[in-house]
Amino acid sequence: MRPGVQLAPDDLQWRFTRASGPGGQGVNTTDSRVQLSYDLNLLAEPWGTRARTNLADKTVDDVITVVAAERRSQFQNRAAATARLLDVLREATAPPPARRRKTKPSRGSVERRIATKKRRADVKRLRRPGSDRE
Repeated sequence: MRPGVQLAPDDLQWRFTRASGPGGQGVNTTDSRVQLSYDLNLLAEPWGTRARTNLADKTVDDVITVVAAERRSQFQNRAAATARLLDVLREATAPPPARRRKTKPSRGSVERRIATKKRRADVKRLRRPGSDRE
């Protein structure tokens, strides 16, 4: 997100399920997997438009969902999901990079490139059979 823009806790939708992976016997009884969803339509403009455009292939009905299940505790997975959502939104709402201005190569760089090509051509010419070695 951009500076000054915050997500309201009431706008976040949490869902908890059982995760696979490490956890021993507790993995069968603990809902440690976290799904965090956020509706991109709640973002103010111009961030909402940017986010919807940049995340179009990762959303369903303009709702982005991130999943965290790499930790054993639900608390740690909640923190990981929140951080992941903020990273995704921060990247999606970033302004586009400045346009590249075309430039011409300098005269010196052109001359160095041509000199290198000529040296390389001479090396290859001298490797050919029947060439007179100097």
